[in-house]
Amino acid sequence: ATVIAASQTTSRPRRRSPLSSAIGADGQNAAGNIGRFNIALVPLEERDATVTEIIARIQERARAVSGISLYMQAVQDLTVDARISRTQYQYTLEDPDPEVLAAWAPRLLEAMRGMPELRDVASDQQAAGPQLHLEVDRDSAGRLGVTTQVLDDTLYDAFGQRIVSTTFTQLNQYRIILEVRPEDRDNADALDKLYVRSTAGNPVALSQLARLTKREAPLAISHQGQFPSVTLSFNTAGAVPLGDAVAAIERTAAELGPPPSMRGQFTGAAQAFRDSLSSTPFLILAALITVYIVLGVLYESYIHPVTILSTLPSAGVGAILALYVVGKPFDVIALIGIVLLIGIVQKNAIMMIDFALEAERDEGLSPDDAIFKAALLRFRPIMMTTMAALLGGLPLALGSGTGAELRRPLGITIVGGLLLSQVLTLYTTPVIYLYMEKLGRKLRRKSVEPPVAVPP
Repeated sequence: ATVIAASQTTSRPRRRSPLSSAIGADGQNAAGNIGRFNIALVPLEERDATVTEIIARIQERARAVSGISLYMQAVQDLTVDARISRTQYQYTLEDPDPEVLAAWAPRLLEAMRGMPELRDVASDQQAAGPQLHLEVDRDSAGRLGVTTQVLDDTLYDAFGQRIVSTTFTQLNQYRIILEVRPEDRDNADALDKLYVRSTAGNPVALSQLARLTKREAPLAISHQGQFPSVTLSFNTAGAVPLGDAVAAIERTAAELGPPPSMRGQFTGAAQAFRDSLSSTPFLILAALITVYIVLGVLYESYIHPVTILSTLPSAGVGAILALYVVGKPFDVIALIGIVLLIGIVQKNAIMMIDFALEAERDEGLSPDDAIFKAALLRFRPIMMTTMAALLGGLPLALGSGTGAELRRPLGITIVGGLLLSQVLTLYTTPVIYLYMEKLGRKLRRKSVEPPVAVPP
């Protein structure tokens, strides 16, 4: 048996934790041996444990129950998962041939269970369900005068739910269902007691026409699009980033050598992570190009926007180092923090370079004197704006309460990026400004040099 439990945090004040369950095949459970529990936790301020700690506590006690596999996951209000599974992430295999899929999916399942990056690896493939196969001897049936339709009707009358009559009363109506007694449905011996009627009207024992064999058959067959599929679900182990787990699964699947007709792909949150990861470089590049164009139009220069953008690498390194120190992965929220740093960090260089250019143009100062004066006079505004942004990010990085785990990577990237960039850019920006100013003068000198006259 498989039990799937989902823990969900609610904001309504409750002293008790309501529990609802659904046992057997329905819209959520694919087979009759699956049950699902929905646990609504009391608000965070009324309990002394997080969802992860509560899940670990329940799983520890559930290990003492034999014959049941328990999988638990925290349910989020906003999710990209369209498929209900046992764990948080899914990897789906699909193949036109169900037999190839049934033979190859368990191999990948065992390989994934041996990977240190994963835990709670499970599969929705349930191919060991007992099946009673009735094989009709058509020669004997034809000799005894029993048609296939009569056999089908007899079996449906015994084990189906055929409505044979309806009883009407003054207040209600009752449908009469024809079937064998419940005690005769417990084992296969009930088929030996069935008789079918021949075309001559004589009863014929079913055992004279058919042979019974016990087989194994899937309890349910899932489909991805138009093809049979098997979904392998998993969680990441401890603090392992999802990117490392995805790379390990792809590497293991390639080493096993799947058949050419089989196709494997991540679904749900794992697929959304891969899509966002593939578009991350283009997103950052588009932001940098946009900033460069705006600064180029502002300063009417191709050189000084590069000087301003030179402050961004230190901010990115600081953000990644901060995430590494606190043990947080680089996720989508951290990426948003990097994009925010592009707009926050470059204001240090803008303050100095804008003042230096104005001093060169209005006061006639040399580039060395202009940037030196800008560094002195703009030091206090730079520190004030940096501290305002840094202190504004501290509540996000250090906060607790409901939803804090979602906001924390954003605050960590902002604080880490501002700390390192503030220390470095105060020294590197004037140096880069002087080198870029020399480069700009050389380019301008070459562009205005008169052409050399060549004698005839």
